[in-house]
Amino acid sequence: MRATRTGRILSAIAVAFLLFDCIGKLLQVAPVVAGTTALGFPAGAVFTIGVIELVCVVAYLFPSTSALGAVLLTGFLGGAIAAHLRREDPLLTYTLFPIYVALFVWGGLFLRDAGLRAFLPWRARA
Repeated sequence: MRATRTGRILSAIAVAFLLFDCIGKLLQVAPVVAGTTALGFPAGAVFTIGVIELVCVVAYLFPSTSALGAVLLTGFLGGAIAAHLRREDPLLTYTLFPIYVALFVWGGLFLRDAGLRAFLPWRARA
């Protein structure tokens, strides 16, 4: 029960970050558009990126598709890492932040999904 609760909290934190980002993209908020174009994406692609991110987050929210959503979000966040690496942004902040979010996504899913824990058992050293 404690693991499930902790997993839900970790998942909620990840979803909050991702929804904040995707809503900014969907609403075409000027600083979000400027940040995305600074990463090398055309301004016309910002809305589409927001839609893709929202689809991934929605898939993650439903228990029946949460593993698929986590995989899709991993790919999405990998693209963010590549964009920051291309710009040579600071490593520990901008570039690795998507990995921090992915750790919350997968950590939350691992703790709240017994099937995933059985599939990927955590083993302590003997």
